Amino acid sequence: MKATRPRAILFDWDNTLVDNWGSVRAALNAALVAFGMEPWTAEETRARVRRSLRESFPELFGDEWKRAREIFYRTFEAEHLATLRPIEGAGAALAELGQGAVLGVVSNKQGRLLRREADALGWTGHFHRMVGATDAVRDKPDPAPVAMALDGIELPSYESVWLIGDTALDMQAAHVAGCVPVLFGKDEADQGTLERYPPTFTVGNFPELLDLWRGLQSNQK
Repeated sequence: MKATRPRAILFDWDNTLVDNWGSVRAALNAALVAFGMEPWTAEETRARVRRSLRESFPELFGDEWKRAREIFYRTFEAEHLATLRPIEGAGAALAELGQGAVLGVVSNKQGRLLRREADALGWTGHFHRMVGATDAVRDKPDPAPVAMALDGIELPSYESVWLIGDTALDMQAAHVAGCVPVLFGKDEADQGTLERYPPTFTVGNFPELLDLWRGLQSNQK
C-alpha cells in the first residue's frame, strides 16, 4: 500500500520557516560581551544554538544566567521583527500543506516572541497551535511541547504526524514523541545525534517538501 500523507505537521521555526539569525546572534553576543566572554561568529551561533535558553544559559553563564537572559531578550526584542525573513517558499508551502493537514509549530524560541513573529508575517492563521520555549513544562527534545501542540487534534497515533526541523535535536524530539522525523536541510553540527535519531525523510527546501507531499496518497478517506 502506498504511504499516506500525515494528518498533522509540526514545524520547527528558526532556520526551518524563518531566518532571524542576525537578531539571535546580536542578542547572544550582547550577553556574552556583558560577562567578558568572546562573541560568537555567525557560524558558531548557527552550530551551537540548539536548546532553549532556559536549558543552555545556566551552562553558559552559571549563577548569573538570569541576568544574561534579561540582556538577551532586551536586545532581541529591540530588532527581531525588523530582521525577520521567511525562508524562501515557506508561505506558499504552508498554504498548500494546510489544505490537507493540521499545522503547528514547536520551537525553542520563547513562545510570546514566536507568536509575535508569526503575527508579523501574517501566518498565525495557518497554525492550530504554536508552542515555544517555556510554554510546556519542558522544551524540545522533551515530548511535552509536541503533546501541547497536538492537543485537540483527532489523530489515530503520533505516527500520523510529521515533525519537520533543521537540527538533530528536532529529529530526537520526533523520535521521542513517536512522530515521523523530517530533516529540513542538512545538520552537519551533530552527526552523532542524527545517527541515533535518523530522519525518515530529508528535504533540502520547500519545493522538495511539496514534491514529497504530493507524491503521497491523501489521508482524507
